[in-house]
Amino acid sequence: MKTFTKFVCLAVALFSFSTLQAQDGAVEDNEIFKLGIEARFDYLNQAVDGNHDIAGSGFKVRYFNLRMDGQITSKFSYSWRQRFNRANSLSEFAQNTDWLTLTYKPIQNLSISAGKQVLMIGGWEYDRAPMDLYFCSEFWNNVNCYQIGASVAFTTTDGNDTILFQACQSPYDTASTSVDYYAYNLYWSGSHGCYTALYSFNLMQYAPGKYDKYIALGNQFKFGDAKLQIDLMNRGPKFEDLLFDNFSIMGEFSYLIADRVNVFGKVTYDKIGESSISASGLIPGTEITRLGAGVEYYPLGGQGNRDVRLHAAYAYNIGTNSNPIGTALGNGSYFTAGLTWRIDIMSAAKKFINKVK
Repeated sequence: MKTFTKFVCLAVALFSFSTLQAQDGAVEDNEIFKLGIEARFDYLNQAVDGNHDIAGSGFKVRYFNLRMDGQITSKFSYSWRQRFNRANSLSEFAQNTDWLTLTYKPIQNLSISAGKQVLMIGGWEYDRAPMDLYFCSEFWNNVNCYQIGASVAFTTTDGNDTILFQACQSPYDTASTSVDYYAYNLYWSGSHGCYTALYSFNLMQYAPGKYDKYIALGNQFKFGDAKLQIDLMNRGPKFEDLLFDNFSIMGEFSYLIADRVNVFGKVTYDKIGESSISASGLIPGTEITRLGAGVEYYPLGGQGNRDVRLHAAYAYNIGTNSNPIGTALGNGSYFTAGLTWRIDIMSAAKKFINKVK
């Protein structure tokens, strides 16, 4: 809590400084300093085999994040997101930093980034912000997705395709490992008409000279207010393991009604074969399916605003999870209802200043 209090004081000081600059007209469009807060509160009800899970149920602060972004110069920009809904002692503060990156663009089509980054794995479930997801695959719930590293990306002039290469710390690298493990990720995102792809090939080191391999294929089809996302991910230390021994499939269909109500149905399937790397938290013998649906309501949706959201979702698990402390357990049910809100503090400050004037 002391760390959190100090950080809030720092944020307030930066906010005050930026507000004064805005009054003086020194900062245009919040280019140097953008500050936002986002939070999600849920009521959860979880059960396994009809037995109520007391620890996993009740009112929860699921997410409470502070985010800062800015354009330092025409070529340098930064981005930072920090979580505060988990313990934040001095030793844990950096662990709860989702990302903290500096990006350099020597030319319009090329960008180079370094710092703590998102581990670049393909797929739409993985790509979406955690606070915008209500139930996920067992893989999603076990991957350590924020790592220190560097990346270089090339984007075509029309902006439709980006190819990125990233070298970073491996998600299998933990405090207990005696040597450093690294990951090498090749990533492609492409948007063409109604179709958008998020593909990757990943080498994740889990032992000296040994790599777990991922092939992740994320596919999105969008037709008006309807959207279909289908992800296929194969994993394994040997290339022959990628032929459906250890894999996940995630699919979601959603439809937005009158800019205010979004309804969706989602299915995930995880099969963890004998080739699975046990350090991932996915235990061989697991074969689990999650089926569910939900609804989102945007009170300000008529204005095109997504900053306030109400949600309700339900999922049921079928199959076996060999990890007794896994997220999706066989015959488990999951219900959530809650509220999400986001505030752009700098925009709010400018509106307040203009109103006072």
